[in-house]
Amino acid sequence: MDRVNLLGVSIDNCNMQEVMDRIGEAVEGRQFLYAVNPNIDHIIKLRSDPEFLNVYQNADLVVTDGVPLLWASHVFGAPLQERINGTDLFELACELAAQRGYSIYLLGGNPGAAKNACTKLAARFPGLKIAGWEYHPYDFGGDVSENLEAQARIRKSGADILFVGLGAPKQEKWIFDYGRGTGVAFAIGVGGSFSVVAGEIRRAPLWMQHSGLEWLWRVLQEPRRLWRRYLTEGVAFFCLFLAEFAKTLLRRLTRARAPRRAANLLRSPHAQLRRHTPSFRSGPLAVADAPTEEDEPISPAP
Repeated sequence: MDRVNLLGVSIDNCNMQEVMDRIGEAVEGRQFLYAVNPNIDHIIKLRSDPEFLNVYQNADLVVTDGVPLLWASHVFGAPLQERINGTDLFELACELAAQRGYSIYLLGGNPGAAKNACTKLAARFPGLKIAGWEYHPYDFGGDVSENLEAQARIRKSGADILFVGLGAPKQEKWIFDYGRGTGVAFAIGVGGSFSVVAGEIRRAPLWMQHSGLEWLWRVLQEPRRLWRRYLTEGVAFFCLFLAEFAKTLLRRLTRARAPRRAANLLRSPHAQLRRHTPSFRSGPLAVADAPTEEDEPISPAP
């Protein structure tokens, strides 16, 4: 897959089917692969969190979630194919698992969300193998012994695909530190997707999703928790976008002027020669005006 550099983040330019293909290849080949799913929240956090940035730089798949990032890619002249929404990816990967006999494991989420999501997924995708699920309180991830115990449980379950719902950047860091040791072939952080699939949080209508207004829907559903985050990060992202847009515009103008200057230099070489060649005689006749052979008198033959 080709990668596009967008606001300092290298993103895979792919579609959802290509992502599903990569997941299938990872499971069939038993190779560990982890993905990250950037949105505005991630882009802002990456600028102040070196550890999170390292996770991104080593990710096997970087697929954009936020609609504003998709728009920005078009503005900067490197359009991404489509938005790879985290909840959509979660559900489609479960469908793929049911079709091919892969097993899944859900780690994290709100109390009861992972269990309820498993119930809903099993009903939607008959034959889906659920290797396990577990909920952890908000402070999970700080105790190394707890992390290793969770890693061992996942490994013992024999799961093929791991979904982690601990919120960013905790879920991505957990996958980076412990994912490979779980024995799964594919892992990704899916934020609050367990609650969405479980039916505990309603997802925005399709028209809001496609028009980049899903954030507004989420704020209306959880105003106390999200309004400050979306306001501060939205303003920060807009400033970052404007700064990058100004740089891009300046580069384009510079590139456009360079050929014009070169063309001016090459347009009339004789004129340039006359301008820069000094005269070798006083008076009005300069070298450029000196008589040619055709103008000189022909000497009579002896």
